[in-house]
Amino acid sequence: MGKSDISRTTWPRMVLRDCAVALVLLTRLPMPRLPTEAFARQARAVWAFPLAGLVVAGLAVAVGIAAAVVGLPPAPVAGLVLAVQVILTGAMHEDGLADSADGLWGGLERTRRLEIMKDSHIGSYGVLALILSLGLRWSALVALVAGGDWPVVIAVAMLSRAMMAGVMAALPNARDGGLSRSVGRPGTGPAVLALALALLATWALAGPAVAGIGGAAAVLAACGAAALARAKIGGQTGDILGATQQVAEIAALLACVAVLAG
Repeated sequence: MGKSDISRTTWPRMVLRDCAVALVLLTRLPMPRLPTEAFARQARAVWAFPLAGLVVAGLAVAVGIAAAVVGLPPAPVAGLVLAVQVILTGAMHEDGLADSADGLWGGLERTRRLEIMKDSHIGSYGVLALILSLGLRWSALVALVAGGDWPVVIAVAMLSRAMMAGVMAALPNARDGGLSRSVGRPGTGPAVLALALALLATWALAGPAVAGIGGAAAVLAACGAAALARAKIGGQTGDILGATQQVAEIAALLACVAVLAG
């Protein structure tokens, strides 16, 4: 077998493995046992993070459409869409948001902030962050459900997960251990590919206006989260990545609602 033949057979397999790794890292979906070599390229697999968002939001939208068909009004349908996404991800992004809020605002210096973020208990900052996150996302989803804008829900899920890859590439690890450290720091290429994939999918699903405004909102929110993390703890952690996903999703959802309402 020639070298080109090997490339043709291994390239699709690597793509599928990267997608599987992304699902293992970002969801609680049952997955077949992956070979050890699949996890050796975890950092390079971040390009597939938007595809994990596609799967999570796609399943949530399917539940939402079914609920709407049987006659539920937009508010409970939006609640179901939100609940399915939280369940499928094991609330890991919400947990990261809560821990980040507690640590970044509850500690007076870097070491103490990292200690608080690692603590499994939740404080007042974390509770307030979760209340605000769930409330803003639910209210935006109500507007999207009422307008039948289901593709936007999927597009935003992809955009927000692409932001995680960008922050991973842009910031060093803030601590020696943890999930983010074990995954590794990706290069610029996988992060750019993740963003391009998410933007192209958003363009195809929801049109150029939503892709432009929603994408810009997600990028600005992620940049803000990254700047805050660098200033407070000198880098990123798994919790910071989860918080990044949450704030990027909120920003993109609100921006898309504003565009569609205009």
